[in-house]
Amino acid sequence: MDTDRFTAAWQSVFDHESVLRTAFLGGARPQLMVHSRVTVEITRRLHRAGDWSPLLERDRLRGFDLRRPGALRLMLLEPGPARPTAASLPTRIVLTYHRALIDTWSAHLLLREFYRAYLAGGTLPGGERRPDLRDYSAWLAAQDRGAGREFTARTTPPAPPASRPARPAPATGLSGVGRARLRLDAAETSRLAHWAGRWGTTESSVLQAVWAMLIYRACGAGGPAPVFFAVSVPGRGIPLDGADRMPGPLRNALPVHIEVDPAHTVPRLLRTLRDRALDMAAYEWVFGDFLHPDTTATDTAATAAAQAGTLIVFEDPPHPLHALHDDLAAHGIRAEFAGTVPARSVLPLGLLAHHDDTGGLVVTTVHDRALLDEDAAAELLVQSAMLLRELPQRAEEFTTVAEALKLLEGRAVPRMAGTWSPRPHDALRTLRAAAAPQAGAICLIPPPGTPASCYDLLPPAHRGPQELLVLTPTPPTAGAADAGGAAGVLDAAARSALAARAGDRPLLLGGFSGAGALACALARSIAADGHHPPRVVLAGTHTDDEDAVHALARALQDATTSDT
Repeated sequence: MDTDRFTAAWQSVFDHESVLRTAFLGGARPQLMVHSRVTVEITRRLHRAGDWSPLLERDRLRGFDLRRPGALRLMLLEPGPARPTAASLPTRIVLTYHRALIDTWSAHLLLREFYRAYLAGGTLPGGERRPDLRDYSAWLAAQDRGAGREFTARTTPPAPPASRPARPAPATGLSGVGRARLRLDAAETSRLAHWAGRWGTTESSVLQAVWAMLIYRACGAGGPAPVFFAVSVPGRGIPLDGADRMPGPLRNALPVHIEVDPAHTVPRLLRTLRDRALDMAAYEWVFGDFLHPDTTATDTAATAAAQAGTLIVFEDPPHPLHALHDDLAAHGIRAEFAGTVPARSVLPLGLLAHHDDTGGLVVTTVHDRALLDEDAAAELLVQSAMLLRELPQRAEEFTTVAEALKLLEGRAVPRMAGTWSPRPHDALRTLRAAAAPQAGAICLIPPPGTPASCYDLLPPAHRGPQELLVLTPTPPTAGAADAGGAAGVLDAAARSALAARAGDRPLLLGGFSGAGALACALARSIAADGHHPPRVVLAGTHTDDEDAVHALARALQDATTSDT
């Protein structure tokens, strides 16, 4: 591992790929700004093999400030000095990116570019990539939005359909994100692909058909019933030359609404889903705002979001090391690609599928643990895998959906808590309760573009007696004309919440660098309401999340013990 060469190679990728030098400008309609030069962020740490989950979660909690360029960062996990007689241990690389600018396909393309640059001594041949995100934005602006609205209208169900592969149940009492994984081996996957091809479809259509049947089974209908879910599309089938090789946030989610009739045949269901996919291919650019009802989506879109309870992602992005293994080996370099850790799903339940290096089909669920516990998620995976394995061996041309579902006889339908809907907004989240009744409160302000979870590592570092709160501002409305408008929305939500929570106790506003403008605006508005103006404390930026947290903890401690 040549660290200097590694850094130079990634810097060369940043210089050639404009998406890595792109940031958002605020306002009612956010704009993209491409910077001429951005330095890649690489953190080095000593880390021995073990449970990677806490480390990855800490890295995720750092978030990104999308007002600044560089929506991708790297962390080198070095094994430490080896014994003189021992073979050198590998260095693990964690690459973290923000999906607002980089999707999974993009990350694989960028990794491939890095390896090309590393083989070339740290410099990527050629000039800046075109087309890029600027060209895509121009292409998108030229499209007929009316056609997109017509597509959304005809794919949105007229009445609430079945949308969950589970029956109602009480809340689990759990929190956080759960993940479960199951794999079909290479032989089972090959059999599935050949069987799908027999009906003129693909494995992706089979997975959608299986999911539709599980949703139908859970709704308990005796006859035909509509089902509804969302599917991910790569967004790279658009008529823009070079879009398939362009890093950017092109991946998209679109709705699928279909009637499942138990008397119809399984091949008919497969062909119907295939035809829907072909129709959808012309609209991969139509962004699915129905998945984001808590932003500026319309009422119709918000209703559709509540109906689409699950998202299916079937994606095989280009392998970062394809055709490069021999070249790397010739230079004495052994590189492996371990895979991607799925991000949190927008909806309560996401189903992700891809092929691994051996040709096996890997299916993963990403679910909200408050709605679906681990046992229920595992049961859904088991039932999905049963159908994926058994249908190719048992389903013929005239096998009906009802007969296919008999393969699951004896297995209970999983349970999932309540009907999903956007949760009511809470302007404040408690990180830690106060140690004494009059200890006061510290309200932490996330920098714009950074999730409120960026402060989750602070409680162990700050040992003061104050209550620790995090502001979770509502998104700016379409009428907010500038950053001041966004601050106004934030102020209105925060003033009443802080007034009720702080009372007469001392109040301090704090945060990482970048939160200053919002914190000061909030402090001024609190003072204008007749309350004692709170102090504002900020900590500087650090490339290491633990350093940043400890710097903020020291700043808060100094401020709360100072007389000035």
